[in-house]
Amino acid sequence: MSDVIDKVNETAKHENIAGEDARPPKETLNKSEFRTKPKPSADIPKQEEQGEEGLTKSALKKKAKEEEKAKKKAEKAAKAKEAEQVREAAEGPDFAAAHYGKLPLHQSQSRSNRERTDIATLSAKNDSEHVLLRARIQTSRLQSNKMAFLSLRQRTDTIQAMLAVNDKQVSKQMVNIVLVHGTVVKSPESIKSCSIDDVEIHISEIWLVAGVEGRLPFSLEDASRSETAPEVEGQFSKVLLDTRLNNRVVDLRTQTNQAIFKLQHAIGDLFRNYLNNNGFTEIHSPKLQGAATESGASVFKVGYFKGNAYLAQSPQLAKQMAIAADFERVYEIGPVFRAEDSNTHRHLTEFIGLDLEMTIEEHYHEVKELLDGMFKTIFKGLKERYAKEIAVVGKQFEAEEFKWREETLTLTFREAVDLLVEDGVDRGILDDINTENEKRLGRLVKAKYDTDYFIIDKFPLELRPFYTMPDPNDPTLTNSYDFFMRGEEILSGAQRIHDPEFLCQQMLAKGVDPESMKGYIDGFRMGCPPHGGGGIGLERVLMLFLKLNNIRRASLFPRDPKRLEP
Repeated sequence: MSDVIDKVNETAKHENIAGEDARPPKETLNKSEFRTKPKPSADIPKQEEQGEEGLTKSALKKKAKEEEKAKKKAEKAAKAKEAEQVREAAEGPDFAAAHYGKLPLHQSQSRSNRERTDIATLSAKNDSEHVLLRARIQTSRLQSNKMAFLSLRQRTDTIQAMLAVNDKQVSKQMVNIVLVHGTVVKSPESIKSCSIDDVEIHISEIWLVAGVEGRLPFSLEDASRSETAPEVEGQFSKVLLDTRLNNRVVDLRTQTNQAIFKLQHAIGDLFRNYLNNNGFTEIHSPKLQGAATESGASVFKVGYFKGNAYLAQSPQLAKQMAIAADFERVYEIGPVFRAEDSNTHRHLTEFIGLDLEMTIEEHYHEVKELLDGMFKTIFKGLKERYAKEIAVVGKQFEAEEFKWREETLTLTFREAVDLLVEDGVDRGILDDINTENEKRLGRLVKAKYDTDYFIIDKFPLELRPFYTMPDPNDPTLTNSYDFFMRGEEILSGAQRIHDPEFLCQQMLAKGVDPESMKGYIDGFRMGCPPHGGGGIGLERVLMLFLKLNNIRRASLFPRDPKRLEP
């Protein structure tokens, strides 16, 4: 069986240089090399100057070369002898063979019901306890010929484990998912490389659950380095985003990514719990539709038997029809498809939408205020309940802590434009606020109001979809709003048009044929209350809260105009 400790570092080599005692014996000198010193005479040529031990310089040089040759020969022989001893030890009887190896592929052959340990629960209080745990070897380090250190990981938690040869349970043959038996030992000093820093595990048994075929495309150590760390040639390599995404399964094993997607789960969970506690019902709408809901240029057309269908840009129409069906308050978490050829840091062709819709009693600000309360609950929940995961991500993606105010800053669209004009932006280009000016506005708001989160209300009619309700006092504006984080939009919402005739007028004005959406309009002909809502991009919220700088890092397997794999 191959040497398991040697597997920890395949390039490790045994070196044992011979010391002083390995020197060859002094060379016996030939008598002919001695000469009687001649008397000085003008007729006798001057002899070569003699050195140590009465030898000439050339003889001394020759002697030194021979000694060096003998020394190297002795070193080579010593290494060969050591290698032979290692080989004999490996091929000889292995007294620890019952404590390591590969588990069978089909493991459901028996059931011991022995308790398994979560790494996160271990501390100095568990000193001397025997534990059984399954983990992935995150990193490994060969300390010597008879000792190796492993970093074992379960999701975001890591612990150091030591594997050392002894004459009872652990042999040299014992060393990438593994099942480990060992003893918890209190560490005399903090282990800075692991999240569990006050104890380590001394391994007595280690079993391979799943191994690696071939070589990993990059090391997890390189993939976990700070984004601001400079690349040092010969020491480590910077793992580029495309390389990560092409090998996403390996990339997702880093502690940073484990934490990112724990936080993504948390956002969805907090969103769902908040709405459940406020009387909402979760729905699941179809993603195949017979017509485009907003703009035909931004939808995916797919073959549907003898005709065509479109992938839903949002659950907007289904949400509204649920309100017409007296559901009162609904939400959905599901995929959204956008056929926009946008190769930017914040656009995907498929993302997870967090959508909601609710009836309005008196004013559309009821919806805006509920959405605002929901976001602040999410921010607070992340900060209070997931501080550890946020800290893990912050080690690789350093960022200022996300800030919000208890009383959320709300600007009208005109007030936002005025802020930009005061900062030197030409008012003539601000009919719409583009991405560059959104970010600029975010910086201005942060400097003036010390918040990363704010709302813009009352958008111009021309900037909103056909189903948006116009402002009752100014028909050029709408009862609509956008929410922003760090100067980028995370939610777009509004009061919807619930009158079928007025809806048809607005559809025609936007170039949408009412007949193509007859089923949607007919839902309002049977009576529908005033209502409003909004749509949120889950990945964008996550990206901006953590400041990941690219939305692909916030998507498990991202889809954009250039990526359909993996």
